[in-house]
Amino acid sequence: MAAGRSLSRSERKAAARAEFLRQEEQRERRRQVSRILHKPAAERSPDETVLLSGCQDIVRDLERLRKKRERLRRRLEEVCDEPEELKRKVSKLSAAVQAAKHLVIYTGAGISTAASIPDYRGPNGVWTMLQKGRTIRAADLSEAEPTLTHMSIGCLHKHKLVQHVVSQNCDGLHLRSGLPRDALSELHGNMYIEVCTSCTPNREYVRVFDVTERTALHRHHTGRACHKCGAQLRDTIVHFGEKGILQQPLNWEAAIEAASKADMILCLGSSLKVLKKYPHLWCMSKPPRHRPKLYIVNLQWTPKDDLAALKLHGRCDEVMRMLMDELGLPVPCYDRTKDPIFSLAIPLRPEEEGSHTRKPLAAPASLHELQLAEQQQLSSGPLSGGWFGRGCAKGTRRKKMS
Repeated sequence: MAAGRSLSRSERKAAARAEFLRQEEQRERRRQVSRILHKPAAERSPDETVLLSGCQDIVRDLERLRKKRERLRRRLEEVCDEPEELKRKVSKLSAAVQAAKHLVIYTGAGISTAASIPDYRGPNGVWTMLQKGRTIRAADLSEAEPTLTHMSIGCLHKHKLVQHVVSQNCDGLHLRSGLPRDALSELHGNMYIEVCTSCTPNREYVRVFDVTERTALHRHHTGRACHKCGAQLRDTIVHFGEKGILQQPLNWEAAIEAASKADMILCLGSSLKVLKKYPHLWCMSKPPRHRPKLYIVNLQWTPKDDLAALKLHGRCDEVMRMLMDELGLPVPCYDRTKDPIFSLAIPLRPEEEGSHTRKPLAAPASLHELQLAEQQQLSSGPLSGGWFGRGCAKGTRRKKMS
């Protein structure tokens, strides 16, 4: 072809066809090499051996991909420490907890699996099942109750051994365990809380049912309205690909402050694949020797394992039971009559009763009569408190259960 002459249509088609055939030949050669590599070396024919020796670039590339897949497969495996090894590690963890001056706990979906709430990356996790092309069975979260791990964390905070809890979970079980709101940052929201962002400060509505029935990514209105200003309420959930903007229940300010003061971080039941993306939680601006010591409890690999002072391969409830024994602290049992959600919750108005179809949390039997009385009061007059309490801005008091 003369310099500067443009190709004719037929020449362009011929060039494109030649390129297509070249790429198809490369793909076929790659498939051939892959089939040969799957054979034991002793079973390969002389011609196959010659072909491999002439395709070393393809062999190296396939071997690199095989090692990568194997590494990823091992990372998904759940590994359990032997009982004696786990006991030894828990003793070390107990000593660290007692020595810590400012301990912050980071929690993930793994602490709620004992409440029959699926995690994300475990063998039966949500993402794992989706990647396998399997359907996901919807869990009835109204039946879930705080686990031994939730109750243990609340006890550790009560005894001033834990200063703050940062959670990725939306299930509301930390709140229901009795952990104070100011000691909790729910970075991805709470399924029981909807808010009015038109009110200043934002007005919270705690409910006894999942408020996210009508919400999704970038679509957060719940279909109910603020009792004060009439604006639409929105959920508090932060989906993948979104940035949390609500002050509560995300409580980012307290999470960052707690991380900056921490001399120890205990991660429970989290793959840390999301949390690792939040540099403020890991004090990355500090020199490595001044960062908090990291302790991880998880059955699978996490991207922070190499940085951990100690990695415990065990189920969260088992590890926390052993830890509480080491510390000599009894684990409180969950008591539905003391569940804060029932005193914090704001009842629906009569016209809102059909605004959801989610099963509500069953109220404790001792509160059932008070609940009926509250509903009768709502039918006859304006909201004036009661066993659910009032919707109020920050600083106002809620009526306590008698």
